[in-house]
This record gives sequence, structure tokens and C-alpha cells, in this order.
Amino acid sequence: MPEIRDDANGGEATTAVEPAAPADTGWLRVSPKYIVVEVVGSLIGMVVFVGAFTIAYLLWGQWWALWAAIVIGVASLVGIAFEPRRVRSIGYRLREDDLLFRRGIMFQRQVAVPYGRMQLVDITRGPVARALGLADLKFVTAAASTAVTVPGLPMEEADRLRDELVALAETRRAGL
Repeated sequence: MPEIRDDANGGEATTAVEPAAPADTGWLRVSPKYIVVEVVGSLIGMVVFVGAFTIAYLLWGQWWALWAAIVIGVASLVGIAFEPRRVRSIGYRLREDDLLFRRGIMFQRQVAVPYGRMQLVDITRGPVARALGLADLKFVTAAASTAVTVPGLPMEEADRLRDELVALAETRRAGL
């Protein structure tokens, strides 16, 4: 319901409108550029661990370290092959009363975060994501298990969504 306020100096009246609940958006996906962020992170982790085990093998002659390096390298490459499909499984949906978030291929997670329960909406950006113009949007509620992070959003979309969700959260909390 719109609220009408008179200017303190007797000037024009202004109208403040509560943010409307968003219409159901259907499932929205993260940016395809997010695949690059995940692949780079996996490659860095692989290089660090394979390098450490290779150094252990070369310096101390530990055969198990060579096998560990091979296993980690192969497992990392298999994981990297699945990154595009894993990123495509990430989605979010704005509904009238809550935000739905889903992710996962084999082990799927789907969380509903009511707008009135949101306590913090935070944007984070790592160096690779920043270079690609992406950000992660994190929602925190009183329940620790419902902290949800939507990764790989274009920065403009993350800013817009954060502002919209903060406004919705404030109006919904006021009604509690």
C-alpha cells in the first residue's frame, strides 16, 4: 500500500511505494562464464597437491607419493570434465514469498529462503570471478544450515538482486 508523505517545508507530497513481491521468474541459471572460475580453481588445487606429492617423491623417494600424485591428477581431470554440467545444474527462482536455490547432479540440494527471514545479503568476488565480471550472492538467515550462496552472477545482476532482496526482506520483517 503506498504511503504519502508531506515535505517538511510544505512542498510537494512524495509517494513511497513498498517493493512488490516478484512474479515467479522460473528457474534462472548462473552465467556460463562461471565454468571458467570453477575450472581455474580446480586446476590450481590440482597443481598444488600434485606438485607437493611429486616433490615428496623426488626428494625422499617415497613411491606412495608418486601414486598419490597420479590419483589426484586423474581425479581432478575427471572432476574438471564434469564442471560444465555441474554449473548448469545451479539455478535460482524468485517466488512471491521466497527464493528457491538448487544445485547438484548426483547429490541435489534445494533450499527455500523466505524473504522475511533473510538477515544478510552479501556479495563476494574472487580474483578470477572479478576478472570475468562475476560475483557470488550470499543469503544468511538465523538458521546456519540455510546459508545459501548463488555463485556466478553477472555483477550488475548481483547488485540488482541484492537491492531487491534487501528491500523485500525489510518489508516482510516489518510484518512479523
